[in-house]
Amino acid sequence: MPPPNPRPPQRSRARRFAPLGIAAWMVLEIWLLTLVAGATNGLTVFLLLVAGVIAGGYVIKRAGRRAWQNLTEGLRSGTDPAAAPPPSPGNDRQGGGNTLPMAGGLLLMIPGLVSDVLGLLCLFPPTGRLIRRRAEKLLNRPVAYAPGSFGDAFQQARMHRPDGKVVQGEVIRDDEPSPPRRQDPPLTG
Repeated sequence: MPPPNPRPPQRSRARRFAPLGIAAWMVLEIWLLTLVAGATNGLTVFLLLVAGVIAGGYVIKRAGRRAWQNLTEGLRSGTDPAAAPPPSPGNDRQGGGNTLPMAGGLLLMIPGLVSDVLGLLCLFPPTGRLIRRRAEKLLNRPVAYAPGSFGDAFQQARMHRPDGKVVQGEVIRDDEPSPPRRQDPPLTG
């Protein structure tokens, strides 16, 4: 067994700066809302926020309904419901996924102008395709996890089969001694 590492594992850059980024985003959102309120009035800001929540709820409801229809059609036809359906003739979306519209609706529901702009970018077809391609590149690249991290534990709990399928499981080694059994005193009563 290798000796324990005296230094704790380093946190990733994203985990280190995520709280700072979220705080900066919140400050930017509040600053922009106060600028709009100063240029117009508080009622306009309130109406903008309410309109974002209503529009986001509508988008999420519509995407959820489409996902449910895809699931029921897939189950009825006997195909894999998780597989992306082929694009319909009137629909230029590749893959027909509902993730980006759901994310766009959620961003619209978050109070703030920057989140509304990001949500609209997710819903606008040309920028949605760009975002989808970039996300696919990020998700398909190989990732090296630091030893002892959560990602490393998840990777170790997966077993790859020769046909490419991944099977969840636990590795049990016979060469490691089993822990000693507990010896509890007998119960008297």
